[in-house]
This record gives sequence, C-alpha cells and structure tokens, in this order.
Amino acid sequence: MGEIRTDSELIAASLREPGVFGAIFERHYDAVHGYLQRRLDPARADEIASQTFLIAFDGRRRFDRSRADARPWLFGIATNLAHNHRRHELVELRAMAAMRPEAGAPVEGVEARVDAERLRGPLARALAELPTEEADVLCLLVWAELGQGEIADALSIPVGTVKSRLSRARGRLRDALGLQAGAEAVGANTNSNGGG
Repeated sequence: MGEIRTDSELIAASLREPGVFGAIFERHYDAVHGYLQRRLDPARADEIASQTFLIAFDGRRRFDRSRADARPWLFGIATNLAHNHRRHELVELRAMAAMRPEAGAPVEGVEARVDAERLRGPLARALAELPTEEADVLCLLVWAELGQGEIADALSIPVGTVKSRLSRARGRLRDALGLQAGAEAVGANTNSNGGG
C-alpha cells in the first residue's frame, strides 16, 4: 500500500484495515487533548480525549471524506462530549474568578503580569457567564486554533452563525472587562480556514 497522506485517505483505509486509524490518533490526539485540558480538569481531559477517538473510530464510516482534514470533525466530537462537563468548567471558572491576584510578582515583566492578574478574575467570571454556544465557538477559536470555517464544520453550523456567535462572545467579554471595541485581545484571530 502506498503512502497515505490525508486524514480522509487514512479513514477510508481504516475501513478495510482498522489499525490504520491509529495514524489519525497519533496525528491529532495531542491537539484534541490540549484543547480539552484548557476546558476541563486533567482527568476529565484524558477521559474525554480517549472517548473522542473511540467515537470517531466507531463513526468513521460517516466521516465526510470530501474533507482532507479530520481536525474539525474530531474537535466537534470533543466539544459535544465536553458539554456534559460544562458544569465542572463553570465551577472552575468561578473559582478562578474568586482567586486573589498573586503577591510578589517578579520585577521583570511586572506591568504585563499585573495587568494579567487584574483581568484574570473578571475574565474567568465573564467566560463562565457566556452561553454555551458562544463559549464553544470562542474556545475552538482560541484554544483549538481552528479557523471560522473549521469551527463551522466542527459544530455543524453555518460560518455566518460562527461569526455572529464570536461577535456576541467578544462583545460580552469586552463589556465585562471594560474594554473599548478596538482594544479586545481575546479571540482576535479571524482566520477563516475554509470559508468565512
């Protein structure tokens, strides 16, 4: 068998030889796991990352093989599984919001650290208050580094819906942090990667 390069080719080959799916796991596990670690505690991230690939393996016949990249599909599965753990995510964000800024910041980079410490609580509180649909889009943009087109694929929604959810999420965060419209830093990536 010749060298298989795209995720689509690997998934197609795995229908005949299931062990080939291991290459999809090796190619994307770290990215999916990293995304989940940012949203969930480490034990849940491990569990859900594993579940993501089990579900993907079981559903590989339904993968749209016209798409060369399986990342949006995998992140969509991971995001859906993470919904079940949203309550834990909210508890963690609220706990982070209640934390006091750390004392004794090092002298080098003190200004940036003080700004980050000052915004940590309000940012965590604002993230906890985002509607789930907006939080998912923002997390996929910032933590999974997906473009708007890939987010649309991952969540099975139109790119226009991704854009409007991002806009609303940014507006809510901007308001919560007291930032002006041009000053937002959260989710400023507007990379469209495949439409949008």
